[in-house]
Amino acid sequence: MTIDFYYMDISPPVRAVNLCLAALNLEVNKKEINLFNRENLEPAFIQLNPQHTIPTIVDDGFVLWDSHAINAYLVSKYAKDDSLYPKDIQKRATIDQRLHFEGSVLFTHGVRCFLPLFFGLSKTIPDDQRNQTDQYYEMVDKFLEGKPWIAGDQMTIADFSYISTLSGLTQIFPSVEKYKNICTYMELCKQNMKDYDSANQQGVDKYVGILKNILQSE
Repeated sequence: MTIDFYYMDISPPVRAVNLCLAALNLEVNKKEINLFNRENLEPAFIQLNPQHTIPTIVDDGFVLWDSHAINAYLVSKYAKDDSLYPKDIQKRATIDQRLHFEGSVLFTHGVRCFLPLFFGLSKTIPDDQRNQTDQYYEMVDKFLEGKPWIAGDQMTIADFSYISTLSGLTQIFPSVEKYKNICTYMELCKQNMKDYDSANQQGVDKYVGILKNILQSE
């Protein structure tokens, strides 16, 4: 059966799953959930996912949400090998650590900065939040010291999450130019991830376009 995929392309976690789906050559039945119209709060979707978040998948009756969990599941079930999420305990632990940082620190920072803009609660980003961005860039830059990918020498599911968040964040906070490892890494992702433009960049362009329009209207 085809996987149902509940999505909205401006969402960084959705784009992380897009990149994983492309890498695995998986076709899905896409069902758009417009967050601005509060479609994620409709009873049918809440019954499916009580957290009412995207991305959400339904695979032959099995419901799963959270992009990190989804990508680990998709690779474990559908990949031809374990290169994107190795079974080696230490390699997997490193990937998991990177994913926890991305979800709890990097992506969460973007949510704190941008969610008030998206929902009309603010037209500016506070200076303290802007300044904090460099602290997170510095940490990610150190993750990349001496290695091409975020968790080591090969692309993994952690990279899908990092590039989906960084590709938007860095356009709003361009101080990333000081962090050469991140800049090199982002170019590596663009050149090596399958269907990068359709899976990630098109959604990034919409996401950043909305944010810049709001910030410029202040």
